[in-house]
Amino acid sequence: MALMTWSSKYSVGVEALDNQHKALMKALNELHAASMRGRAQEIAGPLLSEMVSMASQHFSAEERLMESIRFPGLAAHQAKHQELAGKLAELAARHEKRDTTVYTQLLYFVRDWLTKHMQTVDQEYAKCLSARDVH
Repeated sequence: MALMTWSSKYSVGVEALDNQHKALMKALNELHAASMRGRAQEIAGPLLSEMVSMASQHFSAEERLMESIRFPGLAAHQAKHQELAGKLAELAARHEKRDTTVYTQLLYFVRDWLTKHMQTVDQEYAKCLSARDVH
């Protein structure tokens, strides 16, 4: 069973960004599946690195788009991105130190953060994009 499932309520109306959100969910679900099979430790390193990389690329793409439309909430949105990047870096460091409690915390932190972020913070710029007919 997936930890997160894509729904239109997460959509920002831009296919490329929605696809990036879906990819982050997929990586999260892969880690969850491995964890359920007792294999989190063996795949967490590469998957965590992939998630950090995907998140960084996604944040850059979102921020460039917000900048291009002169989104007034850009600075606050960037701060939220920095918060997540910092937490992911902290969790990655704990994994490197072989902290096995990190997997459950990672799963639920990322799930909760993605859910809240996509449904609230991302919807603020999605409205702005839609008003400017950007898809």
